[in-house]
Amino acid sequence: MATKTLGTTAQTTLVAMTFGSDPAIADISAIALHILNDQVNGSPVWPGAWANTGLLYVPNRGVLQAKPGDYVAYDPTTGWPILLSAKAAAGASWVHS
Repeated sequence: MATKTLGTTAQTTLVAMTFGSDPAIADISAIALHILNDQVNGSPVWPGAWANTGLLYVPNRGVLQAKPGDYVAYDPTTGWPILLSAKAAAGASWVHS
C-alpha cells in the first residue's frame, strides 16, 4: 500500500468554526445538525455529535477532544466531521476565514 494525497475540490467547501471560549450556541448547533451517521441509510443526524464541551463524537468511530483554536468542520456532501488542530490551521496548507 502506498500513501496518497488528499484535498478538496474547492477552497471553500467545508463549513467550520473555531473552538474556544464562549462559542455561540447557534454556531455549534449549525455544525452539529450537519454531522451525519454514515452507516445508516438516509444518513440521519448523529445526536449530540458536537457541543461546547469540546468533545466531537465521530459517528461509529469514537470521540475526539477539541482544544481552543482547533477547527471543527464537516463535509457538506456526506456530513462527515473533521477536526483540524489550531497548529495545522495556522499553517500555509489551510485557508480559512
